[in-house]
Amino acid sequence: MGGTTEASQLARALAEGWVGAGRRAVFSYAGRTARPASQPLPLRLGGFGGVAGLVDYIRAEGITHVIDVTHPFAAQMSNNAVAACANVGVPLVALQRPAWVAGDGDNWHHVGDIAAAVDALPHQGARVFLAIGKQTLAPFAIKPANHYLLRLIDPPEGQLPLPNTTVIVARGPFETAGDQALLAAHGITHVVAKNAGGTGAAAKLAAARALGLPVIMIDRPQFRERPMCASVAEVMTWLTAHSA
Repeated sequence: MGGTTEASQLARALAEGWVGAGRRAVFSYAGRTARPASQPLPLRLGGFGGVAGLVDYIRAEGITHVIDVTHPFAAQMSNNAVAACANVGVPLVALQRPAWVAGDGDNWHHVGDIAAAVDALPHQGARVFLAIGKQTLAPFAIKPANHYLLRLIDPPEGQLPLPNTTVIVARGPFETAGDQALLAAHGITHVVAKNAGGTGAAAKLAAARALGLPVIMIDRPQFRERPMCASVAEVMTWLTAHSA
């Protein structure tokens, strides 16, 4: 189950060192973006229909192992995978990159969820780089007197829930110099980000540090207990150990 940089790295490792001799692998995208990155494995797009749907898929396809390399904020999908694998007795492991940690010069304000991030913003006059994707924009509409800069992978379809926005369509990874120029050009006063970790989207944090901007950092959600790996190499070792 993919959609992250680490998932693409794992797909390459599987294609080059695992698939064959009767072994198969499939890469599952949630279908959140219109143009997902190509992969060296067969693709499946879209949700499964909850725990029951995932159980049906695992059984129908004869899945023997599940590797969760979804986004660190895809808690529902990850928790469903834990429940489904427990139901059918299929081993599961998750590969999740470490969270970002504030350093010298950072001005971070940690919040627990989207609603708390909305509460942390001024009611008016702020120019906000809303770096949270397109799925959770609507709650910010209660503060329409702020201006919101959005950077999306795909052009928005239909009317956005925020009345006062600028949209930039771009796909990472991004560079610090470019993000610093972007924030300065749009007069950004606040950055709102999910603590996704990794390097591909960290440039905005370095840019905020350089410009002295506050970052409202949304902490990761809670997950069901599950085995964890910290690298692609660890996952490959786990896969070998669980394939005897």
